[in-house]
Amino acid sequence: MAYFAALLCIVFAGLFLHAESGEKYVSALIFKGLASLCFVAVGVLCSPGTDTAKLILWGLIIGCIADVLLNLRFVFVKKGQPIFLFGILVFLAGHIMYLAAVLPLSSNPAVCIAAGIILTVLLMVWIFRQITAKPVFKVFGVVYIGAITLLNCVAAGILIEAPSAFRCVFAAGAVLFLVSDILLILNTFGKGFRRSLRLANISLYYAGQLLIAFSLMLLK
Repeated sequence: MAYFAALLCIVFAGLFLHAESGEKYVSALIFKGLASLCFVAVGVLCSPGTDTAKLILWGLIIGCIADVLLNLRFVFVKKGQPIFLFGILVFLAGHIMYLAAVLPLSSNPAVCIAAGIILTVLLMVWIFRQITAKPVFKVFGVVYIGAITLLNCVAAGILIEAPSAFRCVFAAGAVLFLVSDILLILNTFGKGFRRSLRLANISLYYAGQLLIAFSLMLLK
């Protein structure tokens, strides 16, 4: 059933992209919500019910909610900015759930946090050179990218410390999520919207969330 839910996720994500390209934003919102519900379903079906699994599952659920919020900005255009910012905050909460799940598995959390801070600074300096955005978006961007970069550093750290199938799949999902978010930022605030970047952004995002959901199957 988990694999069937993953297949549905891919199908709905494709329908979402098709509807969005045709500017059918209500239909796109529905298909995106369904696609995200599918990766939540994968997480539910794969979860062993441990505390770590429950936190990751909450991250998936919050991510699903954030997906809907982010696309509401295309339906309610006049309130697009506050909706977008609120969606980013909800996504941030999801990353915090993921972080809360894997940080206790690290034997050197201070090293992971330090690496996360350094990489965030380097990454944001590069991103700010590529985009033009209002100060409020930049502040939100620093906090948000900081959280997911820290998550990636922790995920990589625990994988290096004690390699396992769960840690490998989770880390791969986190990396895809980070790359997806970078593409989203560049495409939203960069030199101009590119359809190819949107396709890559959405594809990597759903691949990342599905990997994180499937990692629960490997959790002991």
